[in-house]
Amino acid sequence: MMRNTYLSCLIFMGLLNGIGQNALATDYYVHPTLGSDTNTGTSKSSPIQTLTKASSLPLQSGDRLLLADGQTFVGSLRCPGWQGSAGQPIVIESVSWQNTAGFKPALIDAKNEAEGILLLDCSHVYVRNVAITANGYTTRNPQQAMRVGVLVTTEKAKKVVDIRLEKLNIADVFYENPGVVRTAEEVKSPNGTQKYGWGIRLINSVEAAVMENIRIADCVVQNVSHTGIKLTGKNQNIQRVDITGNRVQRSGGPGIQMSGVKFVYVGRNEVKYSGSTDDGRKWGRGSGLWTWGASQVLIEKNSFMYANGPGDSAGAHIDYNCDNVVMQYNFSAHNAGGFCEILGNNYNCAYRYNISVDDGHRIKGENGAFQEGKIFWLSGYQGNQRERKGPINSYFYNNTIYTSPGKVGRLAIDNGSQGVLIANNIFYVPAGLKSVQGDQLKPDESEGLGLERVLFTHNLYLKADCWPTDAIIQDRGAQVGDPKFSKPGSLNPADYLPKNRQAVRAKGIAIPYLESDTFGLMQGLKMNTDFMGNPVPDTPGLGAIEVGEME
Repeated sequence: MMRNTYLSCLIFMGLLNGIGQNALATDYYVHPTLGSDTNTGTSKSSPIQTLTKASSLPLQSGDRLLLADGQTFVGSLRCPGWQGSAGQPIVIESVSWQNTAGFKPALIDAKNEAEGILLLDCSHVYVRNVAITANGYTTRNPQQAMRVGVLVTTEKAKKVVDIRLEKLNIADVFYENPGVVRTAEEVKSPNGTQKYGWGIRLINSVEAAVMENIRIADCVVQNVSHTGIKLTGKNQNIQRVDITGNRVQRSGGPGIQMSGVKFVYVGRNEVKYSGSTDDGRKWGRGSGLWTWGASQVLIEKNSFMYANGPGDSAGAHIDYNCDNVVMQYNFSAHNAGGFCEILGNNYNCAYRYNISVDDGHRIKGENGAFQEGKIFWLSGYQGNQRERKGPINSYFYNNTIYTSPGKVGRLAIDNGSQGVLIANNIFYVPAGLKSVQGDQLKPDESEGLGLERVLFTHNLYLKADCWPTDAIIQDRGAQVGDPKFSKPGSLNPADYLPKNRQAVRAKGIAIPYLESDTFGLMQGLKMNTDFMGNPVPDTPGLGAIEVGEME
C-alpha cells in the first residue's frame, strides 16, 4: 500500500512539474509598426518591434516568438544558442493579429543580410509559417560569403537536435543585385566559385559535433541563385533528416543537394526547373537532386522535372563516395542531363520502380554543353586526383523509360563498374539507344572485355536493335514488344500503365543478390508495391507499374 501511495505521489508531482513548466512558458509578440522595442512583448497590446530585439530575447523551453501576419519585418532573426526541450520546443511562427480571415505569413525581408533566419547552436526549435526574401543589397558587405533564407549551423555545440522547418515560403534569394551575369567558366566549375543566394541550408563543419533529427517539410523554395535545399556535413555528421512535401522551383543550382550525411529520407517533393537561367545571377546548372558522401538515403515518391545545365543536371543523380542510396517511385521528366547517373566509389545504390520521360536530351557541343545527356550512366569518376573506381553493386530494375520519336537515348558504362544488375525495365525508345563517352571532367573507359558480376536480362525493348551492339554489356534475355502506353509523352504517371498485358505481365524475374554481394539494398530487394501502390507478385512484371489480371 505504501509503495502504491509513493508511486502516486511521484506521478502527481510529475504532473505538477509539467503544468508548472507550461505555465512558465511565454509568448512574445512582434509587430513592425504597432510595436516598440521598449515594450515587454508579452501581449498583442505591448509587442516589440524589430527582429534585432527579438534576437536578443532569452527564449526558453515552450516559449513562442509570434510574428504579426501579413507584415514585413526588415532584417534578420538571429537565434544564438536557443534551447528548447523535448516536448517543449521554442516555436517561431506567424500569428493572426486581428483573428480575421485572409491570414498571410509574416515576411522577413533580409536584403543586405547573410541570413533571413539563423539558428546557431540551437536545439528543439521549430520555425513555421514564415515567408522570407533576400534579394541583393543596398551596401555591399564583402565579409558575407553568401545569402541564405534559413541557415541551421553550429560553432560550439556538441549536438544540434530536433529542428523543424515547416511551411516556409522562401523566394528571391540572391547575393548579388540584378545585372550580374555568370560566365561559362563559372557554370562549368564543379559547384560554382562565386557568391550566391540559397534557400535552406544545414551546415555542420565541426567534425566532433552531430546535427540530427531535422525536419524540412511542406516548404516552398523558389527563385534562388543556387541550391534550394542543401545539407553540408563532414564525415556524415548530419544524420536523421526528413525532407518531405516541399516544392523547389527555378533554383539556379540543384533543387536539393546533400553531402556528408547519413540516414536521410527524401519523399513527396516536387522539383522543377533546377539549373534555371532566367536571371543572370543564377548559376545555371543543377540536378533536381544529388548526393555526395552520403549513406543510407532513401529518395522516393518525388517528381524531378526540367533540370537544366551544360553538365550533370539529371533528374536525380548519385555522385561519388556514397553507399545505400536508393531512388524509387520517382517521376523524372525532361531533365537535360538524364535519368540514372551513378558515379564512382559508390556501393549498393539503386534506381527501381521509377518513370522517366524524355530525360537526357542534352547534346554535347550544343549551347555550351560539355557532357552528353544520358538515360543510363555508370561512371568510375571519384575526383580528379583519384583513379576511377566502381561503382560497385548497382541495381537498376523495374523502371519505365520513355523517349519521344526522333530522340536518341544515350548511355555510358565505365569498364571499372563492378556488379551491375539491369532487369525488368521497359525501354520505350523509338530512335534506339546509343553508346557515348562518360565525361565527368575526364573520360571514363568504356572499352574492354566486359564486366564481371553482371545480370542483364528480361528487359523490354520497342524494337530488336534498340540496345547498342557496341555497349560493354548486352542483354542476355531481351524481350521485344510495344507495351502500348495509353498516352506516351504524358506527364501523368498513370498514362504509363501498359495496355499490352501479354508483353509485360509476369515477364520479369525475382531480383536476386548480385554475385558476391551479401547486403543487397536498403529495405531489401523485393518490393511489395509498384509505382502506383499496386501489389507486386512473386514473379513481377516489366516496368514501374504492374498490370493486373483484368487490365
